Amino acid sequence: MYSEILESIEKTYKDKDLELCLKAYDFAKKAHENQKRASGEEYFTHPCAVAKILVDLGLDAATVAAAFLHDVIEDTPVSEGDIKKEFGEEVLELVLGVTKLEKIEFTSKEEEQAENFRKIFVAMAKDIRVIIIKLADRLHNMRSLNYLSEERQQRMARETLEIFAPLAGRLGISQIKCELEDLCLKYLEPDFYEYLSTNIEERVKEGTGLIEHVVEELKKMMADSNISGEVFGRRKHLYSIYKKMKFRNKTLDQIYDIVAVRVVVNTIDECYEILGKIHNKWKPVPGRIKDYIATPKPNMYRSLHTTVVTNFGKVFEIQIRTYEMNRAAEYGIAAHWKYKENKTQEDEFDSRLSWIREVMEWQGGLKDSKEFLNTIKGDIYSSEVLVFTPKGDVISLPKDATPLDFAYRIHSAVGNKCVGAKVNNKMVPLSYTLQAGDVVEVITSQNSKGPSWDWLKIVKSSSARVKIKQFFKHEMKEENGKTGKAMLEAEAKRRGYNLSDLMTDEAYSKVAEKLSFSSMEEMYASVGYGAVSVNQVLLKLIDIYRKKQPVSDVNKFFVGKQQSASGVKVKGMEGILVRFGGCCNPVPGDDVIGFISRGHGVTIHRADCPNLKHVEDDRLIEVSWSNSLGGAYNANIKVIGDNQTEILSAVVAAVAQQKLSIVSTNGRTDAKTKQASVDFCIRLNGKDELEALIKKLKQCPNVSDVYRTAT
Repeated sequence: MYSEILESIEKTYKDKDLELCLKAYDFAKKAHENQKRASGEEYFTHPCAVAKILVDLGLDAATVAAAFLHDVIEDTPVSEGDIKKEFGEEVLELVLGVTKLEKIEFTSKEEEQAENFRKIFVAMAKDIRVIIIKLADRLHNMRSLNYLSEERQQRMARETLEIFAPLAGRLGISQIKCELEDLCLKYLEPDFYEYLSTNIEERVKEGTGLIEHVVEELKKMMADSNISGEVFGRRKHLYSIYKKMKFRNKTLDQIYDIVAVRVVVNTIDECYEILGKIHNKWKPVPGRIKDYIATPKPNMYRSLHTTVVTNFGKVFEIQIRTYEMNRAAEYGIAAHWKYKENKTQEDEFDSRLSWIREVMEWQGGLKDSKEFLNTIKGDIYSSEVLVFTPKGDVISLPKDATPLDFAYRIHSAVGNKCVGAKVNNKMVPLSYTLQAGDVVEVITSQNSKGPSWDWLKIVKSSSARVKIKQFFKHEMKEENGKTGKAMLEAEAKRRGYNLSDLMTDEAYSKVAEKLSFSSMEEMYASVGYGAVSVNQVLLKLIDIYRKKQPVSDVNKFFVGKQQSASGVKVKGMEGILVRFGGCCNPVPGDDVIGFISRGHGVTIHRADCPNLKHVEDDRLIEVSWSNSLGGAYNANIKVIGDNQTEILSAVVAAVAQQKLSIVSTNGRTDAKTKQASVDFCIRLNGKDELEALIKKLKQCPNVSDVYRTAT
């Protein structure tokens, strides 16, 4: 291993670059001395293997040096200062970008993983070489995964399949992507992997003669047209075959393109000329012709694909591309260094970086690292649909994307001012599902007040969703702050607290530290626009408040002289202020229980009130209805039927017959089911009257259901 990497370095780098690589090699070897891997090998074999992968990809000397050093800060006494002193700022930044987060306490392994990925993305936005080192690091770890426990094998393989392999694909590095996917399959589906390995090799051997025949026929075509180039057969990697079998419900016998024949020529014109000759000789399969030259994939993959039926009745996939396209397909973004003399590669490099820049633009709008990780997964996993602008530019969007996704992909300002859309010159709703090849035109208005919250249910792309949230966060900060504070106050009151009592300076500081708020205004605004939920903030405040206010005596909850209310008795106490919970509206005859509120006496709830599920037992007290009941009580019922007007008529008639009164009504009709429901608040004297009313309403022909509600 050591001689192999040294030989590769000496062949690839010269002068100062060679000196830098050899210095990093010696430094890392000394730092990792006496350390072992799980396999029993010297630990230094790992950084050497990572460096070798990067040398083969053609990366520059600073990246290879960082590969040798990528674990020294984390696993040895070497400090950041040591790296900077010996190798300079550039190498140090690369090493730090790859090094995992340390000295930070995380609540879970998932949170730690998510924050590490966020850190890597931020670092790779500054320097794309960070993620290439990380991919090489993960590739070698996957190659030696058999030495770890089965649980760690599964976890690492799943993480690789969810994040690293798609990332390699997004950056166009098919060499690494394909090997990572096959290694993941080996550990996640070992039986399937073994089945494919054995049977595909047999299929390839059986079809060797036919493949050679097709290759020779293609070479003749090229010779007849005076086109120089290469033709060869290449077996598709196992995971791509596995996906077709699993997700398209096919058997191995139904997979025809196990081996693809590749034609590599010098120019784009020659690509199309050969494609025409192939279709003239063999019949193309309808729907299986793909032109990724005219419309490249988001990772800038370019090639012509066609599937044909040969004279022998066998189906083959043929890929046609230029040498430049072939290099880009194999090395992706790494081709920028391997073939840096080519100006076109510079253009493709910038195009590939655009996705990373876009991710960094919207990542600040996500509330935590787990949301960032989930968003990234959605972005790199989503299958694509290619649509066009009116000027003919190609835009790649996730499958099932809408005109709103298109608008936000063009620019945030276009999305925020969008009021309509045309697809193929016809007006369509903003929820319209775009199809491949659609020409999309966004209609904007300067008078638009901005996006609607409903748009979050319409858009399919992660970036559009984040940009909409960012609008509500920044453009409506003051309004969001007022809304958020009102929401917290209302929920605190519902739970029997005053927000002003809960929101002490000390309590705010603890919540701000936990949820990363820079000010109280930001906290209120975050609640207002939905970045954090009311309960995320309030439950923490209540928890802090409870710890400061231990309950040892019921009487500690009451302040001053209290008054008794008729109708309810509090066990063992007199002169206590009693009020009824507006959340469940208990009436005489209900099973009830009391909740002790500091400074507000006892609030009477129905025993089955959902708001009492999470309160501590020492805040509850036994209560009962007294013999001398007086006054009227409110109760809530919901009536469901086919027609809102008929429901209202039925309720009014029944209430009048029982000589009761209606306090309030609120009705609505479901747009999908057409079913009407009306909520009533009824003024009555007890549970008997309520049950009699419900029974009477259930007998009405236009009513399908009646039941009591909490509110």
